[in-house]
Amino acid sequence: MPDISTLVAILTGGLVLGVLYSLMAFGLALVWTTLGIFNFAHGAFIVLGAYIAWQVASPDALGLGFLAGAAVSVLIMFAVGVLFQILLVKPFERQPNIVLLTVITTLAGATVLTNLINVIWGPRSKQIALPATGDLSLGFVRISANEGLMVLIVVLTLALLGWFLLRTPLGRSMRAVAQNREAAQLMGLNVPVLYAATFGLAAALAGLAGVFIGSIRFMTPSMGDDPLQKALVVVILGGVARFTSPVYAAFLVGLIEAFSTYFFGLYWTPAVLFGLMIAVLVVKPEGLFGRRERSV
Repeated sequence: MPDISTLVAILTGGLVLGVLYSLMAFGLALVWTTLGIFNFAHGAFIVLGAYIAWQVASPDALGLGFLAGAAVSVLIMFAVGVLFQILLVKPFERQPNIVLLTVITTLAGATVLTNLINVIWGPRSKQIALPATGDLSLGFVRISANEGLMVLIVVLTLALLGWFLLRTPLGRSMRAVAQNREAAQLMGLNVPVLYAATFGLAAALAGLAGVFIGSIRFMTPSMGDDPLQKALVVVILGGVARFTSPVYAAFLVGLIEAFSTYFFGLYWTPAVLFGLMIAVLVVKPEGLFGRRERSV
């Protein structure tokens, strides 16, 4: 049994992971909820966002600093997301098998992006310079200043997203389309534009997640698989009945991963997470925080 200081360290690490996972999964859930499809290019978006930030921020490239790199990455990834939706999703919106078709197109898009990253930046690993150094401590709680900055930025980002979706006309329109596309069209909403904006917003969030991942681990062109798997686990565990469900599930997954790593080791942690995901799909397929739909 871990002592108090170790237990606090595990809890702190789990919560920090939860913050990062919530940002990784929110964009995936946004597309899933609004368009009804799974974007397999989400992991590639995370990688591309990290490399764009490195290109802008690194002293070996443009050297404009971390904040400039993050801002440019988010803006470019929004445009990339819109372009992906127009080229790879919009042509199949009226097809009855759109889910299967977009699985194929987004997988193909992810492959193209990964190879482009490899061609442009090469296979050698890179890392974004830490925006903050040192440690922050409060009693038994100790995290790095970089993690503290990440937590602050992600919490502010999620709060801003919540305000955007609940209070702004565009955010309400996105929620309306997610609830009922046909009714939203009858009310005069421009559904194609809202779909493109949703995809762009999801890609921007993925890019920001990639910025933080690139600052805490070495980046490679093929590193997107693990974030995609974690985001998938979070979305399935939380469900997509509400936009906030993946955020709750992200903290749960972060804590489970932290405790599993301590008690079972890093090697068995993915098995624990996927085992839990399968159990939830069997017992409560709408997700832990989802609502069961009644059938007639």
